[in-house]
Amino acid sequence: MEINVTLLAKDYMSFNYQKALYTAAFLYSIFILVGCTSSAEKPAEEAAPQTRIVTTLQDTSVTVSQDYPARIEGKVNVDIRPQADGYLEKIFVEEGAFVKKGQLLFKIADSPYQEALNSAEAGLAAAKAEVTSAGLQVEKFRELSQSRVTSEFQLKTAKAAMEIAKANVALQEAAVASAKINLGFTLVKAPVSGYIGRIPKRIGNLTSRTDAEPLTTLSDISEVYAYFSLTEQDFLRLSQTSDQSLTATIQKLPDVKLVLADGNTFKEPGKIQMVDGKFDTGTGSISVRAAFSNPRYLLRSGNTGKIILPETHQKVLLIPVQATTDIQDKIFVFRLNKANQAERIAIQTNGKSGDNFIHAGGLNAGDRIIAKDAALVQEGEKVQPASR
Repeated sequence: MEINVTLLAKDYMSFNYQKALYTAAFLYSIFILVGCTSSAEKPAEEAAPQTRIVTTLQDTSVTVSQDYPARIEGKVNVDIRPQADGYLEKIFVEEGAFVKKGQLLFKIADSPYQEALNSAEAGLAAAKAEVTSAGLQVEKFRELSQSRVTSEFQLKTAKAAMEIAKANVALQEAAVASAKINLGFTLVKAPVSGYIGRIPKRIGNLTSRTDAEPLTTLSDISEVYAYFSLTEQDFLRLSQTSDQSLTATIQKLPDVKLVLADGNTFKEPGKIQMVDGKFDTGTGSISVRAAFSNPRYLLRSGNTGKIILPETHQKVLLIPVQATTDIQDKIFVFRLNKANQAERIAIQTNGKSGDNFIHAGGLNAGDRIIAKDAALVQEGEKVQPASR
């Protein structure tokens, strides 16, 4: 029997190669198992605390300002209207000129009114003559009555005629006074000191008391009023700043400022003088008036601006804006507990003061909060407090 030595050698080598592969795979499996066991048995390392800037909340007082659109009016705004009908005969002033109280502005043709005065004065003279005549009749019948030439009745009739004559004199005197007043209306004078507005009519134009448009307007702007509106919420907050009456509260309010249309602040401070007696049902607001001295006559009726109304809050907490984060229209901060872990707390605010929210609920004085980068904080994370 022949044995193929070459084939046996090849089979032997193949068997040894497979055995080596199985051995290597077995050893690799043991290595993996040992490695996994070691990893499972090794305890997880605790994350290092994050260093965060922390601030402690304290009660403080703060003054914030609210601004309200305002319209400006002069202390006195007068429509100068004629009280006599006639042609405009003279104009004594120019548009935009400053006039003093009592200064002559316009003259209306006065011929009809002068004739009416002359007629009234003539009537007065005739009435006085009637009184004189009636007086003579009384004296006449008094002497005749005393001599018993005439009866007492005729004397009484003469006295009655005299009383009628005197009454007629009084009536004519009133007519003269009325005619003088009407004549005086032909001279239109300034009722107050101030600035003349536009003059739409010119010399020769017919003027009437029933004209829709005035001869001009006159504004006393030595002091001006700024009118603005408060919402119902602002009004209630303003009213509740003191336990006193609203009038007393208004008197103790701080001065207000007026920002003009060009963005500059008017130099003179203002004082709130009046709050309207009722709310506008259409807008839900109430009108407020602030008065400003206007020594340089810079402000005119019709100007616009913004009223800056300061409001002081006592014993409030200020929350840095950077300490907050917004989630679904709510404002949150991260407060540190005793273990220096971050707790997310919802807060309420009542406006802003600079870079801070004015706290209205959710926290207490003495609480520690993360002062910045609130969006990077994880709830429950360990914090290493640091100061600014």
